[in-house]
Amino acid sequence: MYSSIFGGITTDPAAMVIPMDDHMVHRGHGVFDTTTIIEGEGTLRYWLSAGPGDFELSPSSFHQPSLYAIVIQNPSLLHNNPNNGVKVITSSVPIKAPQFATIKSVNYLPNVLSKIEADESGAFAGIWVDEDGFVAEGASMNVAFVSKERELVMPRGKKILCGCTAKRVLRLGECLVRDGRLKGIRLKDVSVKEGKESQEMMLLGSGVLVCPVVQWDDHFIANGNVGSITQALLNLVIEDMKSALPSVGTPVHY
Repeated sequence: MYSSIFGGITTDPAAMVIPMDDHMVHRGHGVFDTTTIIEGEGTLRYWLSAGPGDFELSPSSFHQPSLYAIVIQNPSLLHNNPNNGVKVITSSVPIKAPQFATIKSVNYLPNVLSKIEADESGAFAGIWVDEDGFVAEGASMNVAFVSKERELVMPRGKKILCGCTAKRVLRLGECLVRDGRLKGIRLKDVSVKEGKESQEMMLLGSGVLVCPVVQWDDHFIANGNVGSITQALLNLVIEDMKSALPSVGTPVHY
Protein backbone atom coordinates (compact mmCIF):
# COMPACT_ATOMS: atom_id res chain seq x y z
CA MET A 1 0.00 0.00 0.00
CA TYR A 2 1.09 3.57 -0.74
CA SER A 3 -0.08 6.45 1.44
CA SER A 4 0.66 10.11 0.82
CA ILE A 5 0.02 10.70 4.54
CA PHE A 6 3.13 8.69 5.40
CA GLY A 7 4.88 9.34 2.11
CA GLY A 8 5.86 5.78 1.37
CA ILE A 9 4.97 2.17 0.63
CA THR A 10 4.37 -0.62 3.13
CA THR A 11 3.96 -4.36 2.62
CA ASP A 12 2.78 -4.92 6.20
CA PRO A 13 -1.03 -5.32 6.25
CA ALA A 14 -1.13 -3.98 9.83
CA ALA A 15 0.28 -0.67 8.58
CA MET A 16 -2.19 -0.34 5.69
CA VAL A 17 -4.42 2.16 7.46
CA ILE A 18 -6.36 5.34 6.73
CA PRO A 19 -6.82 7.98 9.49
CA MET A 20 -10.30 7.95 11.00
CA ASP A 21 -10.59 11.72 10.52
CA ASP A 22 -9.99 11.37 6.78
CA HIS A 23 -13.14 12.74 5.15
CA MET A 24 -13.24 9.81 2.75
CA VAL A 25 -13.77 7.54 5.76
CA HIS A 26 -16.50 9.32 7.71
CA ARG A 27 -18.10 11.46 4.97
CA GLY A 28 -17.51 9.51 1.76
CA HIS A 29 -15.69 12.53 0.31
CA GLY A 30 -13.36 10.88 -2.19
CA VAL A 31 -13.03 9.25 -5.60
CA PHE A 32 -11.35 6.04 -6.72
CA ASP A 33 -10.56 3.79 -9.64
CA THR A 34 -9.20 0.32 -10.34
CA THR A 35 -6.88 -1.11 -12.96
CA THR A 36 -5.87 -4.66 -13.83
CA ILE A 37 -2.28 -5.85 -13.49
CA ILE A 38 -1.73 -8.24 -16.38
CA GLU A 39 1.61 -9.92 -15.71
CA GLY A 40 1.51 -9.56 -11.93
CA GLU A 41 -1.79 -11.39 -11.35
CA GLY A 42 -3.72 -8.74 -9.49
CA THR A 43 -5.34 -5.33 -9.39
CA LEU A 44 -4.29 -1.83 -8.43
CA ARG A 45 -6.89 0.30 -6.66
CA TYR A 46 -6.31 3.94 -5.82
CA TRP A 47 -8.24 6.63 -3.97
CA LEU A 48 -8.03 10.44 -3.86
CA SER A 49 -9.56 11.84 -0.68
CA ALA A 50 -10.38 15.29 0.63
CA GLY A 51 -7.96 14.32 3.38
CA PRO A 52 -7.84 14.15 7.18
CA GLY A 53 -8.23 17.00 9.63
CA ASP A 54 -11.52 16.85 11.54
CA PHE A 55 -14.94 15.21 11.75
CA GLU A 56 -16.99 18.09 10.37
CA LEU A 57 -19.26 17.81 7.36
CA SER A 58 -17.21 20.10 5.12
CA PRO A 59 -13.40 19.91 4.97
CA SER A 60 -11.75 23.03 6.32
CA SER A 61 -9.16 25.09 4.50
CA PHE A 62 -6.24 23.36 6.25
CA HIS A 63 -7.11 19.97 4.75
CA GLN A 64 -4.57 18.45 2.39
CA PRO A 65 -5.89 15.93 -0.17
CA SER A 66 -4.58 12.42 0.41
CA LEU A 67 -3.76 9.67 -2.07
CA TYR A 68 -3.87 5.97 -1.27
CA ALA A 69 -3.07 3.02 -3.52
CA ILE A 70 -3.10 -0.69 -2.83
CA VAL A 71 -2.04 -3.72 -4.85
CA ILE A 72 -4.32 -6.73 -4.41
CA GLN A 73 -2.92 -10.08 -5.44
CA ASN A 74 -5.56 -12.29 -7.02
CA PRO A 75 -5.93 -14.69 -9.95
CA SER A 76 -5.66 -12.98 -13.30
CA LEU A 77 -8.86 -12.02 -15.08
CA LEU A 78 -7.30 -13.46 -18.20
CA HIS A 79 -7.83 -16.95 -16.75
CA ASN A 80 -10.86 -16.45 -14.50
CA ASN A 81 -13.25 -14.61 -16.80
CA PRO A 82 -16.56 -16.55 -16.72
CA ASN A 83 -16.52 -17.79 -20.31
CA ASN A 84 -19.77 -19.71 -19.85
CA GLY A 85 -21.65 -16.50 -19.19
CA VAL A 86 -23.48 -15.13 -16.16
CA LYS A 87 -27.00 -14.32 -15.03
CA VAL A 88 -28.10 -10.77 -14.17
CA ILE A 89 -31.30 -9.40 -12.68
CA THR A 90 -33.12 -6.10 -12.89
CA SER A 91 -32.14 -4.25 -9.74
CA SER A 92 -34.91 -2.96 -7.47
CA VAL A 93 -32.46 -0.63 -5.69
CA PRO A 94 -33.15 2.98 -6.75
CA ILE A 95 -30.74 4.20 -9.39
CA LYS A 96 -28.39 7.07 -8.54
CA ALA A 97 -29.22 10.58 -9.70
CA PRO A 98 -27.19 11.52 -12.81
CA GLN A 99 -25.08 14.02 -10.86
CA PHE A 100 -23.76 11.21 -8.66
CA ALA A 101 -23.93 8.34 -11.14
CA THR A 102 -21.42 10.05 -13.42
CA ILE A 103 -18.83 10.46 -10.63
CA LYS A 104 -16.76 7.48 -9.47
CA SER A 105 -16.97 8.42 -5.82
CA VAL A 106 -16.68 6.18 -2.77
CA ASN A 107 -20.40 6.64 -2.07
CA TYR A 108 -21.23 3.10 -3.13
CA LEU A 109 -24.08 2.14 -0.79
CA PRO A 110 -26.64 1.78 -3.65
CA ASN A 111 -24.08 -0.30 -5.55
CA VAL A 112 -23.49 -2.52 -2.53
CA LEU A 113 -27.23 -3.06 -2.00
CA SER A 114 -27.68 -3.90 -5.68
CA LYS A 115 -24.88 -6.48 -5.53
CA ILE A 116 -26.29 -8.02 -2.35
CA GLU A 117 -29.68 -8.30 -4.04
CA ALA A 118 -28.08 -10.05 -7.01
CA ASP A 119 -26.16 -12.45 -4.76
CA GLU A 120 -29.32 -13.37 -2.88
CA SER A 121 -31.04 -14.08 -6.21
CA GLY A 122 -28.25 -16.33 -7.45
CA ALA A 123 -27.19 -13.75 -10.03
CA PHE A 124 -23.84 -12.18 -10.81
CA ALA A 125 -25.01 -8.57 -10.95
CA GLY A 126 -28.01 -6.27 -10.89
CA ILE A 127 -28.85 -4.06 -13.86
CA TRP A 128 -30.19 -0.58 -13.21
CA VAL A 129 -33.03 0.76 -15.34
CA ASP A 130 -33.78 4.49 -15.31
CA GLU A 131 -37.15 6.16 -14.70
CA ASP A 132 -37.88 6.15 -18.44
CA GLY A 133 -37.40 2.40 -18.72
CA PHE A 134 -34.00 2.51 -20.41
CA VAL A 135 -31.05 0.32 -19.47
CA ALA A 136 -28.44 2.19 -17.42
CA GLU A 137 -25.58 0.14 -15.96
CA GLY A 138 -24.57 -2.50 -13.47
CA ALA A 139 -23.45 -1.79 -9.91
CA SER A 140 -19.78 -1.66 -10.90
CA MET A 141 -19.72 -2.14 -14.65
CA ASN A 142 -21.18 -0.95 -17.92
CA VAL A 143 -23.56 -2.89 -20.14
CA ALA A 144 -23.43 -3.39 -23.91
CA PHE A 145 -25.40 -5.37 -26.47
CA VAL A 146 -25.15 -6.75 -29.96
CA SER A 147 -28.43 -5.86 -31.63
CA LYS A 148 -30.40 -7.87 -34.16
CA GLU A 149 -28.89 -5.57 -36.79
CA ARG A 150 -25.41 -6.71 -35.69
CA GLU A 151 -24.54 -3.36 -34.13
CA LEU A 152 -22.57 -2.98 -30.92
CA VAL A 153 -24.91 -0.85 -28.80
CA MET A 154 -24.16 0.84 -25.48
CA PRO A 155 -26.47 3.02 -23.36
CA ARG A 156 -25.82 6.75 -23.52
CA GLY A 157 -23.59 8.16 -20.79
CA LYS A 158 -25.78 11.00 -19.50
CA LYS A 159 -27.03 9.03 -16.48
CA ILE A 160 -24.27 6.48 -16.04
CA LEU A 161 -20.57 6.26 -15.43
CA CYS A 162 -18.93 5.52 -18.78
CA GLY A 163 -15.94 3.48 -17.65
CA CYS A 164 -12.49 3.34 -19.19
CA THR A 165 -12.98 -0.30 -20.21
CA ALA A 166 -16.26 0.54 -21.95
CA LYS A 167 -14.64 3.41 -23.84
CA ARG A 168 -11.80 1.16 -24.94
CA VAL A 169 -14.21 -1.56 -26.07
CA LEU A 170 -16.01 0.99 -28.27
CA ARG A 171 -12.70 1.85 -29.87
CA LEU A 172 -11.54 -1.74 -30.29
CA GLY A 173 -14.94 -2.71 -31.68
CA GLU A 174 -14.10 -0.70 -34.79
CA CYS A 175 -11.84 -3.62 -35.78
CA LEU A 176 -14.90 -5.87 -35.95
CA VAL A 177 -16.72 -3.29 -38.07
CA ARG A 178 -13.84 -3.19 -40.53
CA ASP A 179 -13.73 -6.97 -40.91
CA GLY A 180 -17.52 -7.21 -41.30
CA ARG A 181 -18.42 -8.97 -38.07
CA LEU A 182 -20.23 -5.84 -36.86
CA LYS A 183 -22.27 -3.46 -38.97
CA GLY A 184 -21.71 -0.49 -36.69
CA ILE A 185 -21.31 0.92 -33.19
CA ARG A 186 -23.88 3.17 -31.53
CA LEU A 187 -24.54 4.95 -28.26
CA LYS A 188 -28.31 5.09 -27.76
CA ASP A 189 -31.19 4.63 -25.35
CA VAL A 190 -31.82 0.90 -24.96
CA SER A 191 -35.16 -0.34 -23.63
CA VAL A 192 -35.31 -3.43 -21.43
CA LYS A 193 -37.26 -5.24 -24.16
CA GLU A 194 -34.62 -4.38 -26.75
CA GLY A 195 -31.85 -5.48 -24.39
CA LYS A 196 -33.44 -8.83 -23.60
CA GLU A 197 -34.10 -9.50 -27.28
CA SER A 198 -30.53 -8.66 -28.32
CA GLN A 199 -28.26 -11.24 -29.93
CA GLU A 200 -25.61 -10.76 -27.26
CA MET A 201 -25.27 -8.98 -23.92
CA MET A 202 -22.10 -8.24 -22.00
CA LEU A 203 -20.75 -6.51 -18.89
CA LEU A 204 -17.72 -4.24 -19.24
CA GLY A 205 -15.37 -3.11 -16.47
CA SER A 206 -11.93 -3.38 -14.95
CA GLY A 207 -13.14 -6.18 -12.69
CA VAL A 208 -14.56 -8.36 -15.47
CA LEU A 209 -13.06 -6.93 -18.70
CA VAL A 210 -15.71 -8.29 -21.10
CA CYS A 211 -18.09 -10.71 -19.42
CA PRO A 212 -20.84 -12.50 -21.40
CA VAL A 213 -24.39 -12.40 -20.04
CA VAL A 214 -26.57 -15.37 -20.99
CA GLN A 215 -29.61 -14.74 -18.77
CA TRP A 216 -31.42 -11.59 -17.66
CA ASP A 217 -34.10 -12.27 -15.04
CA ASP A 218 -36.02 -15.26 -16.45
CA HIS A 219 -35.11 -14.50 -20.06
CA PHE A 220 -32.21 -16.23 -21.80
CA ILE A 221 -30.10 -14.10 -24.13
CA ALA A 222 -29.68 -15.89 -27.48
CA ASN A 223 -30.92 -19.14 -25.93
CA GLY A 224 -28.27 -18.96 -23.23
CA ASN A 225 -25.28 -19.16 -25.54
CA VAL A 226 -22.14 -17.00 -25.34
CA GLY A 227 -21.87 -14.87 -28.47
CA SER A 228 -18.91 -14.69 -30.82
CA ILE A 229 -18.73 -10.87 -30.71
CA THR A 230 -18.44 -10.87 -26.92
CA GLN A 231 -15.61 -13.38 -27.10
CA ALA A 232 -13.92 -11.41 -29.88
CA LEU A 233 -14.09 -8.19 -27.86
CA LEU A 234 -12.61 -9.94 -24.81
CA ASN A 235 -9.74 -11.21 -26.96
CA LEU A 236 -9.17 -7.72 -28.35
CA VAL A 237 -9.07 -6.19 -24.87
CA ILE A 238 -6.58 -8.79 -23.61
CA GLU A 239 -4.39 -8.36 -26.70
CA ASP A 240 -4.58 -4.58 -26.31
CA MET A 241 -3.50 -4.75 -22.66
CA LYS A 242 -0.62 -7.11 -23.36
CA SER A 243 0.69 -5.20 -26.35
CA ALA A 244 0.64 -1.70 -24.82
CA LEU A 245 4.00 -0.02 -25.30
CA PRO A 246 5.90 1.07 -22.15
CA SER A 247 5.79 4.65 -23.43
CA VAL A 248 2.00 4.65 -23.05
CA GLY A 249 2.20 4.37 -19.28
CA THR A 250 3.61 6.70 -16.65
CA PRO A 251 6.62 5.38 -14.72
CA VAL A 252 6.38 5.70 -10.95
CA HIS A 253 9.67 5.90 -9.07
CA TYR A 254 9.79 4.87 -5.42
